Amino acid sequence: MATLRVNGQTREIGDLDPSTPLLWVLRDELNLLGTKYGCGIAQCGACTVHLNGAPVRSCQIPVGNLTNEEITTVEGLAAADGTLTALQQAWIENDVPQCGYCQAGQLMSATALLRDNPNPSDADIDAAMSGNICRCATYVRIRRAIKAAAGATATAFYDATAQGARV
Repeated sequence: MATLRVNGQTREIGDLDPSTPLLWVLRDELNLLGTKYGCGIAQCGACTVHLNGAPVRSCQIPVGNLTNEEITTVEGLAAADGTLTALQQAWIENDVPQCGYCQAGQLMSATALLRDNPNPSDADIDAAMSGNICRCATYVRIRRAIKAAAGATATAFYDATAQGARV
């Protein structure tokens, strides 16, 4: 019996062929259906998850290559009590999803961007999100939501530090 660390929990995955892509383990073995199959060749971004904090295409990661890595899926972004991140809230407020199919991958890439660059320019956003395809072309709304989340995150940081919090 093999295990993976997914969304902060150790999960048993059974004995699988080590070449099985992480995408299928997440969906078929762990019932984490937010991560989507898009192209199967790591070009569309629908299957993006975080591996040790970095966005990766889960359709191309053999489960046999994973030992002590931390995997985060879209289901692991919100707080344990269901509170959405500033980015998830901005996604809703800016009406980003149209069909919604690519949104988990988009959110995972945008989350990594904001973690690494809390105040991205339009060019930074375009570069970080260029590997995520949205067939509905909601790119303008995606950029607007990322900018809104960056502002909300900065405001929360400054509010907390003004009240003496160590962030």
